[in-house]
Amino acid sequence: MDINDDESHSRFRTVVGAVLLVFNPLSVETLSELLRMPHVSTTLRPLHSLLCIPTSKATPIHVFHKSFPDFLTDPKRCTDHHFFIDPPIHHREILFSCFNVMKKGLKRSICNLDDYVLLSEVEDLSEYRSAYIGDTLGYACQFWANHLMNIPSSGPDGDEVWKMIDEFFTIHLLSWIEVLCLMGILDVCVYALGNVQQWYILVSYAQSIHS
Repeated sequence: MDINDDESHSRFRTVVGAVLLVFNPLSVETLSELLRMPHVSTTLRPLHSLLCIPTSKATPIHVFHKSFPDFLTDPKRCTDHHFFIDPPIHHREILFSCFNVMKKGLKRSICNLDDYVLLSEVEDLSEYRSAYIGDTLGYACQFWANHLMNIPSSGPDGDEVWKMIDEFFTIHLLSWIEVLCLMGILDVCVYALGNVQQWYILVSYAQSIHS
């Protein structure tokens, strides 16, 4: 990596920030799709001593030791701004990526099953999930609200974030719930809605203070 290459440093922070901050380890393939970055493997190549990066692009990446993310996310320890991972910034980036993935991938009857079919009667349901939902859309549907809760409610992007949430609920709510049902994690919906409500209350409070 060229130490004077701002684009390389930005790509490093985006990719490594996602590796360190996602709520479930993702593969190189899934990270590439989520971040819409085709060269994730190249960015991670110098970090094999710090990250467990499988040869298979479909196998999740793991951090060898907690000291690595602790160092990169602590401004007092990681004093080089080229490599510092600012969690709120990268949670926001991942949230936006999740919304983009869901906006593109969610649709009614995503697995092409009959409207009144009982999921318990569907043979090879896991194969349907793999073929029509996949890891990237599955991660976005399950964890977007977790990333939301790690974004400051008083930040400059509050209006933009709320606009995306409003659009998501207006257009994609039922399709999102359908995916959660197919994944067997419908309870995620309850927690996500609670997180959104809590975040909105914090945003409203922050705005009232500054108005």
